[in-house]
Amino acid sequence: MKKPAKIRRVLITGVTGSGGSYLAEHILKHERGVEVHGLSRWRSTTQNLDTVSDRVNLHECDLLDFSSVLASLKEARPDAIFHLAAHANVRASFRTPDSVLNNNILGTSHLLEAVRLLKMNPIIQVCSTSEVYGQVDPKDVPIVESAPMRPVSPYAVSKTAQDMLGWAYFRSYGMKVIRTRMFTYLNPRRTDLFATSFARQVARIELGMQKVLLHGNLDSVRTFIDVRDAVRAYWDAVLYCEPGEVYNIGGVTTMTVGDCLKRLQAMSRKKIPTRVNPNLLRPADVTLQIPSVNKFIRATGWKPRYNFDDSLAALLDHWRRETRKDKAAAAA
Repeated sequence: MKKPAKIRRVLITGVTGSGGSYLAEHILKHERGVEVHGLSRWRSTTQNLDTVSDRVNLHECDLLDFSSVLASLKEARPDAIFHLAAHANVRASFRTPDSVLNNNILGTSHLLEAVRLLKMNPIIQVCSTSEVYGQVDPKDVPIVESAPMRPVSPYAVSKTAQDMLGWAYFRSYGMKVIRTRMFTYLNPRRTDLFATSFARQVARIELGMQKVLLHGNLDSVRTFIDVRDAVRAYWDAVLYCEPGEVYNIGGVTTMTVGDCLKRLQAMSRKKIPTRVNPNLLRPADVTLQIPSVNKFIRATGWKPRYNFDDSLAALLDHWRRETRKDKAAAAA
């Protein structure tokens, strides 16, 4: 591994979101002396930051408003930027493609252009997704970074554009852009992920608040990583990875979406009946997502610390607590 970069001030776009809040928590807990700044729109809820809100410097900023991006960068003066902000719901992107494309692509362009115009030189991690690979040919599995990008959803197209903008600013202006492509993760705070939706519905059925668990396609194959391992990987990326390069990040446990659901059913205290909901099926799905993370491990020495069953149990326990709160509030 190369000598780690010296990071004293970081800026997280999308800091109030599911991934950004976990990243802020990780840095504040494990990286002494690092100042955390985050971009937040005025309408964003800060609930995800409850445990660290007094230690995160929030800057009111909309990435679609270039003047606010310039002002926030001047105030934060970061050594590293984690660009996590995105409209990230794949299924919704088929319904509102213009909104997703505009938000994700133009917001990334504004961020990179503002850094360039201000003549700043931070390490910038563009946090992309395995969705950019699209429907992968089985011969290309496990997926390496040089695999063709064949995005099949408007969301995936927008993330491919973000990824390529990062490359363009590295190549054209020498900016220290590192691109990471995250594979499926277990994240209790992101309710649009299938595992989170399953866990929430299991918890609701256990409490008698719902009768049947609704699902979409169960045949897709995924490799899972815990969100806590994912954000630690993001941190390691800015310390050790090379600007201009792209790195897959993912776990080591692979199964179908249906097998993930079966494991949650087995953890439940009640029988969990299920039914497919046609509204949860996508016009085009990505069904084979098994990464090679060898390049990232060689660069950073990173390894996952949380095993799948413990992560899944933590996900279900989180939603049991939240569901009890919801039921108590409804009864009040």
